[in-house]
Amino acid sequence: MSQKTINMIQAKQIQQLSADGVSIREIARRTGISRKTVKKYLRKIEASDYNIDVNVSAESPDKELAAIIYNNDSSPLSQRRFEALINHFDAKKNALQKTGVTKQLLWKEYLDSNPGGYKYSQYCYLFRKYLKDTDPAFHWEYTPAEFTQVDFAGKKLSYVNKSTGEVFPCQIFIATLPYSGLIFAIAVRSQKTIDFAHCINEMVKYVGGLTKTILCDNLKTAVTRADRIEPVFTELCYQLTAHYNTTFTATRPVSPTDKAMVEKAVNIVYTNIYGPLYNEVPGSLEELNNHIRRLLNVLNLKPYKGTSESRRDIFESREQSLLKPLPDTPYSVKKCKQVTVYPDYTIRLPDNKHYYTVPYQYVGYKLQAYFDHRTVEIYYQHECIAFHVRSSTEPKFNRISEHMPAHHLHMLERQGWTVEFFLKKAELVGPYTRQLIDRILHKRDYPEPYYKTCNAVILLQNRYTKQRLEAACCRAADILLPTFKMVRNILETGLDKQPLLFDQEDKPIPAHKNIRGKENYR
Repeated sequence: MSQKTINMIQAKQIQQLSADGVSIREIARRTGISRKTVKKYLRKIEASDYNIDVNVSAESPDKELAAIIYNNDSSPLSQRRFEALINHFDAKKNALQKTGVTKQLLWKEYLDSNPGGYKYSQYCYLFRKYLKDTDPAFHWEYTPAEFTQVDFAGKKLSYVNKSTGEVFPCQIFIATLPYSGLIFAIAVRSQKTIDFAHCINEMVKYVGGLTKTILCDNLKTAVTRADRIEPVFTELCYQLTAHYNTTFTATRPVSPTDKAMVEKAVNIVYTNIYGPLYNEVPGSLEELNNHIRRLLNVLNLKPYKGTSESRRDIFESREQSLLKPLPDTPYSVKKCKQVTVYPDYTIRLPDNKHYYTVPYQYVGYKLQAYFDHRTVEIYYQHECIAFHVRSSTEPKFNRISEHMPAHHLHMLERQGWTVEFFLKKAELVGPYTRQLIDRILHKRDYPEPYYKTCNAVILLQNRYTKQRLEAACCRAADILLPTFKMVRNILETGLDKQPLLFDQEDKPIPAHKNIRGKENYR
């Protein structure tokens, strides 16, 4: 064990007494320092390059005297050795962050280039001191409802299938709100997409709202390409962002200090949740999460050291009201597929091989389709251009009329043409129009060839009004085989406005002696 150093007041006192001619034994008695220690420090002062007398020493700064008293490397050779060590630390200070690199490995490299250098224990001590001096901690001031920091704990919990004895290890998802320190934890089977989405849903439900940003680590479920400035997130994060009206951001690669609060929360969870559960043997994932939730509530209600306020108290009084509200429904994981629009302006989904239309202008485009068992959302350049509701009874071809060009829409309307359809449309105009349409449809045994004629007759009301069309059909009522051209000619020439012959009043027969009365015809 290394000898404990003396403070600067004692060092000055030793020098003062020695200059006054006091013996080493007497100095040791007066200061309470062992004789060996007194001798050692006096030798250092004598061996120094400074000619320190009593007057100068009394007013000399502590820093100058400390350089003499505490510096074991007073010789030029030792000074060069120390400088070489500092240069080595400057070059290797970031190497410890790499996988498999240890201080012992770096020490061996140091000795290879500096034979006769410091021993391993002194090397480690000076390295720790160097890192502490060159990497000071920064105090963050967090804003309420600004951040949620999330991470998966390095250590796992597990449950046991009591019928088979099989052990199932579980990932522990941990989140914290840095301002209040509120902690959330839940166990899931993996870090895959479905489980990560479930963790986010449960987290926002537990908190009761959303912060502006969710800060996560560079896990594969959330980040496809890590970058210090512009990380690229997975489609899952973009979907969560749109659903919850928040944003995702990631820490810098190999920079856990960016999310120091959740790193600290992991250790708190180890102590307050892992520890009490070491004797528990949950029989299912639900049972394990029930234990976690019970201990989590106790943890969030536990007062901070030196104050009566707990995490829950600070959260409810200063942060909860600033959170964004939750949407009406939780996020549902949607599959994503890049699709090409077919010439019939449809895309096909891989799960059920059904077709869904998009606006016809996107024929040939490559689009992004997001779908689950309830909906289909189709995007082009991050803009939703089509939305379909799915069901178990949907047809194989799902069409929305707004997606169709005008001439295709007319063809679609023709698919619904029947005898009843045209009779109903004609009846809305009037009884004579219905009678004329009925005669057209029954010219032959098969009415289908006359659907276009009936449709053209009914559409004449758009040009000439219903009243004129009904009058024209009334004039053509006695025609057994009416045609579209007949009705159109009546309207074009204005005959529909002329009175009919049978509409005129009958003139009385003049009296005549040769005309017999009705009594003669009984």
